[in-house]
Amino acid sequence: MTSDNNATKVRRLAPRPALQATRILGQLRERLRYLHYSLRTEQSYVYWVRFFIHFHGLRHPREMGQHEVESFLTMLANDRRVSASTHRQALSAVLFLYREVIDQELPWLAEIGRPMPKKRIPSVLTVPEVERLLAFMEGEPALLARLLYGTGMRLMEALSLRVKDVDFARGVIVVREGKGGKDRVVMLPRALVEPLREQLRHSHLLWSADRAAGRAGVHLPNALAAKYPRAAQSWAWHWVFPSPRLSLDPRSGQERRHHLFEERLTRTLKRAVAMAGLEKPVSVHTLRHSFATHLLQAGTDIRTVQELLGHSDVSTTMIYTHVLKVAAGGTRSPLDTLLVQRPPGAS
Repeated sequence: MTSDNNATKVRRLAPRPALQATRILGQLRERLRYLHYSLRTEQSYVYWVRFFIHFHGLRHPREMGQHEVESFLTMLANDRRVSASTHRQALSAVLFLYREVIDQELPWLAEIGRPMPKKRIPSVLTVPEVERLLAFMEGEPALLARLLYGTGMRLMEALSLRVKDVDFARGVIVVREGKGGKDRVVMLPRALVEPLREQLRHSHLLWSADRAAGRAGVHLPNALAAKYPRAAQSWAWHWVFPSPRLSLDPRSGQERRHHLFEERLTRTLKRAVAMAGLEKPVSVHTLRHSFATHLLQAGTDIRTVQELLGHSDVSTTMIYTHVLKVAAGGTRSPLDTLLVQRPPGAS
């Protein structure tokens, strides 16, 4: 949810315009876009609200209340057995529907409990394991994986990079509209300078072909397209990792070039994990976890790691200190002490 927290603040400060759409899902999309929620959040909220309505036999939400909402959430928890995070997302979608679309600020909305997230120690690879994993990757997915491990960026942050965000002169990458709508600066690994220059040359070929064909420019965030009409066609705003194929913009319906899709790296990483013989659970996000842990292992202070990861609170970054304790194995087991004093087999 890229800028969703900021959108909530805007909602409280500014009056909301009357809805133009007549159908409930259209009104939901309209309100989400007015409050500048991300496309991903829009898609998930529409999914859960549609599910909620179908679960109750296509009844209009105005005709339903606390009982229907709670029975829907109970079904998700007991029958579907969804995770706590998925449960909270479904609840957030339904609450948004009632507060922002139907405009019902009812007492029971605050009474519905949210499942508490469980804090788990993330899976982290050792440096040799990262090296082995990356050795089985090639092409753009390999460059993306190296970029995620080398900078600590989230996958969508890397895929959404624009040409202007890579600053070779200063040796930094500017991450725009990260989680919580925040910008931050991360290092540009020296090992990736030449591979990124080569990637930009590949990107420029696609940009030139699009311009020659008179195609629509890339998607621009928020109202930039109206403020700078030619920016979408400019090289500076083009993707660092453009998709080789054109696709339809889900909001405008225009055919344009999107950035690479997430599945491209996810599938490649899954194959590389199997080929590398890694038995740990490994996802794309594991590269970010490994980045943070290895920086702390190398002596980087936790505040610097917090800034690089874009965490609002240092307590979120502190989870990696627990990973270090587990990985280091610095505490000696009493069994080892016992066996040193009395070797196995001694009477």
